[in-house]
Amino acid sequence: MRPGIVILCLWIGWVISWIAAAWWSNDTENRPPLQQVIGYRIVNSIGVLIMFIPAHGYEGALRLWHIGWDGGWLCAALVAAGIAIAWWARLHLGRMWSANVTQKTNHEIIDSGPYAFVRHPIYTGLLLSLLATTAAKGTLIGIVGFIIVLIGIYMKARLEERWLAQSLNTDAYDNYRRRVPMLVPFRLLSGDKNKL
Repeated sequence: MRPGIVILCLWIGWVISWIAAAWWSNDTENRPPLQQVIGYRIVNSIGVLIMFIPAHGYEGALRLWHIGWDGGWLCAALVAAGIAIAWWARLHLGRMWSANVTQKTNHEIIDSGPYAFVRHPIYTGLLLSLLATTAAKGTLIGIVGFIIVLIGIYMKARLEERWLAQSLNTDAYDNYRRRVPMLVPFRLLSGDKNKL
């Protein structure tokens, strides 16, 4: 089996399992209006569609590199690791998880498990998997798709944080934001509470 097929199977398995587990969630009490969420949804949809254009047949300016067999298996392992991080975070979040920006019944700040390292570990895991997929593809189109998805995820995370700060205890959430980075498990810029 080729690494590219394994990467594709990992993504298909993630999508199916993620959708199948969507029922495991508390009731939604509140959500932002559509005009606040439509932007990141459009950006993410475009990015994913571009990212998953097949890489076969691209050469010249559109094919930037070939990673080879070993590189392909390394990327497959990183895709699996990213999906595992996302699942760890989702399971740790429990019934407060939602695919959308929402306030759930009995919503509280989770700052343990993967949420002790980054505020959005599901996004962190998925970005790791998407970055590894982009590296495996080695195409300009894959890079463009990844950048668009990165922007969409950042937009969603920022909206989610504004929404949670309004819905939950503002002081407690602001304290959490000061202590824990957003997406990357180390501080990029000291003192910037909204760092990646």
